[in-house]
Amino acid sequence: MDRSRRIIRTSIIGIAVNLVLVAFKAVIGLATHSIAIILDAVNNFSDALSSIITIIGTKLANRRPDKKHPFGHGRIEYLTGMLIAVIVLIAGLTSLKESVEKIIHPEEASYTVVSLIIIAVAVAAKFFTGRYVKSVGEQINSQALVASGSDAYFDAILSLSTLLAAVLSLAFGWKLEGVLGALISVFILKAGVEMLLDTLNSITGTRADPELSIALREKVASYEGVHGAYDLLLHNYGPTRTIASIHIEVDDDMRAREIHRLTRRIATDVYEEFGIVLTVGVYAANDSDDEAVEMKRRTEEIVKQYPEILQMHGFYRDAEQTRIMFDLIIDFAADGQAICSEVYRQVSEAYPDYRIDVVLDSDFSD
Repeated sequence: MDRSRRIIRTSIIGIAVNLVLVAFKAVIGLATHSIAIILDAVNNFSDALSSIITIIGTKLANRRPDKKHPFGHGRIEYLTGMLIAVIVLIAGLTSLKESVEKIIHPEEASYTVVSLIIIAVAVAAKFFTGRYVKSVGEQINSQALVASGSDAYFDAILSLSTLLAAVLSLAFGWKLEGVLGALISVFILKAGVEMLLDTLNSITGTRADPELSIALREKVASYEGVHGAYDLLLHNYGPTRTIASIHIEVDDDMRAREIHRLTRRIATDVYEEFGIVLTVGVYAANDSDDEAVEMKRRTEEIVKQYPEILQMHGFYRDAEQTRIMFDLIIDFAADGQAICSEVYRQVSEAYPDYRIDVVLDSDFSD
């Protein structure tokens, strides 16, 4: 079963469970005058609505690429997550308002053994549903399903708290409905904010997963003829579509035919292993040139004076054009332009007959 069908099937299961819980909790809440149970029912209804939105978002995100959207529509899943987060926040604010009113003007809640049993069943249902939904989400890298599953776990804990409050009310007459409702509201708001931040980060663009970037770089650098892999960039166009680019360093006397075969093989192997569309660029290395090797060593000594410089790569000395070229990766926290200018000055003083080309790279990936 493909990814989109699994998301839809899992979401439908979540909708069914939540609608059943809404009906049970609404009846019990109205019958017992329990604001906490009623708010819990509202929360289950918002969960069902979120699952419906997840299905719609999955359908839209799964559309084929077109001329206007050549990278596909996968990022719609992130917009779907943002909409779900907003719904959760609205539900949290509404329930908080109702709970505060209940604290100010409390009403007597009357529980029965049957109502308590039904609440206990609801706790178990939410727990197992959450476990299932979250596990599927982790398997297929769906933020929406992982969030829904985590939220269901959380609902189970809150429903368990409601059950505890009901028992305390029957045993000691304590009126904790409004307080518990407010507590539930706060947790709902917290979950909504976290969901919103996660989706905003996905849309804005975050640093690539270190394990993935390191594994990908090591894979590319392992090929015969490749002296190093640099400048890895990963662009996410949805949970299942990633486009990347990387530079490899090869001998400057390698023929175009050999470079073509090598880069094609790398791109094909990376796609088969990682599912990533990779573009491979080339740096030339003249390590067989003793003078160039000495120039590189001296330049590295200059670079080592600056701990903010994370890496120097792509060094090449072009004797015919009297040019020295290299790239620097500088920590985001440092003034990259100032450090780059200082390195340029020192290398220029060391080799006044050469034109120095320094490219300032960013620390995009590990």
